[in-house]
Amino acid sequence: MFFRGQTIGKYKIVAPLGSGGFGAVYLAEDTWIDKKVALKVPHRQNLDFSELLREPRLLASLSHPNVVTVLTAEKQDNVFFIVMEYVPGDTLEAIIERDGALDLPRVLDYTCQICNAVDHAHRHGVIHRDLRPGNVLVSEQGMAKVADFGTSRFLEIAAHGTTVIGSPPYMAPEQFQGKTVFASDIYSLGVTMYQMLTGVLPYNTPGPGDVERLMRGELTTPPRARNQQIPKGISDIVMKAMAPDVAARYPRASDL
Repeated sequence: MFFRGQTIGKYKIVAPLGSGGFGAVYLAEDTWIDKKVALKVPHRQNLDFSELLREPRLLASLSHPNVVTVLTAEKQDNVFFIVMEYVPGDTLEAIIERDGALDLPRVLDYTCQICNAVDHAHRHGVIHRDLRPGNVLVSEQGMAKVADFGTSRFLEIAAHGTTVIGSPPYMAPEQFQGKTVFASDIYSLGVTMYQMLTGVLPYNTPGPGDVERLMRGELTTPPRARNQQIPKGISDIVMKAMAPDVAARYPRASDL
């Protein structure tokens, strides 16, 4: 939608950063204060203005060092976009693709930071619904920040929804039925931990015939079975987070 060197309002586009199902993200410079920012441009520009404001308002309700900060939302030249802090570094997904399985101290460090972000969101009634390594930014200083709350909803809204939203390998069994609860984020955290510990996902993307097996816990082998260097206690924590039964998981990210 934007091109390198283009100016929109006071923002000059420096480079594209990525694109997903909900929008494209660009590195830009705020020419008024000489500061790099990230601009997120939703693909669906034809939505009602109140609907476009859903994500920035959601993010504005969260203030935590491990959550990407929204600075403002603007509409220039009939294009709506969200202005967010720019986090120099890599996504956790890129780090795993590059390094494979991460060492245990690093896994625990990233996990604790992500848990802090998720716990903060949950305490404000917000569930992410699409937690995965691609939505975790890791700064050059090692700070993990959870991004892309575009699929999030306030819990009271999500509790009545039946839309299936998420990335299948990281989705909890109940999400395949259109149900999302706080513990769905815990499951996604468990899958993310599994991938950090082993370098691979616990299973391939579940097909239509696999969902019932996923709900019975038949698709997942403990991470320790893939790597004996993983302590049994850590392996057990991951499996509890990924329990098919919502009630069997950790009730809160802070417990995890």
